[in-house]
Amino acid sequence: MSIGRENNKIIAWSAVIIWMAMIFFLSHQPATSSGQLSASITNFLIQTITAIFPFEIESTSFHFFIRKGAHFFAYFVLGMLVIHALKNKYIYLAIVICVMYAISDEVHQLFIPGRSGEVRDVLIDSIGATIGITVYYLMCKLLRLKWARS
Repeated sequence: MSIGRENNKIIAWSAVIIWMAMIFFLSHQPATSSGQLSASITNFLIQTITAIFPFEIESTSFHFFIRKGAHFFAYFVLGMLVIHALKNKYIYLAIVICVMYAISDEVHQLFIPGRSGEVRDVLIDSIGATIGITVYYLMCKLLRLKWARS
């Protein structure tokens, strides 16, 4: 294996570990801190949307959507990073890694003040990761087809 490929492998897995650490850090926040962060994001988005579009947004439902959307997005990115690190091979292994991390993340939250581990969040995380892996895989496949035709 050449040095360049070895460096690419280290960079790819470093990105996975850094993203997992970011998820861990956000999950490690007590409920009050986590709630304040998502509430401020929700308020900013509501103000921005209502400034552009003339309709009212129910903040409680929108806040729930933002919180669950954050789960989906975080694991969508994790799925893409993991499948990239696995060189677009071993799709099932990528899914297993992401699902196991989602489970461990929810278990971890059981020990954080005011937080809870929820099966629903594991499902949202797993769906996000699976879609991220699928999108990455299909994008690579399409690019290979394009390059083959060139």
